[in-house]
Amino acid sequence: MTYSLVCLPFLAVAVVLSLAAARRLPRPARRRRWLAIGFAGALVLVLTGVFDSLMIAAGLFGYADGTRLGPTIGLAPIEDFAYPIVTVLLVPAIWTLARSRRSRAGHDED
Repeated sequence: MTYSLVCLPFLAVAVVLSLAAARRLPRPARRRRWLAIGFAGALVLVLTGVFDSLMIAAGLFGYADGTRLGPTIGLAPIEDFAYPIVTVLLVPAIWTLARSRRSRAGHDED
């Protein structure tokens, strides 16, 4: 099994939940959300490339042959970038969905 097959279900869930959460926001907030996700995503991807490359170069971890797609950014295989993308999509989505559910239940403190 390749790392990309492990990442794919998590990425799919994050995309679906992120889109569902965005639909619950008013249009201006939705635009701000996507801009914030884009900015945070770019920042986290750069940091992942730098620090994963440093950790791989230091020998802290490695990858077995045949488990990667092949392309790398620095020393980091492209599969390593799925986890930060999932996080950047999933955290705000869960926050939005939880707040939406809470406000429907009448427990909104805002």
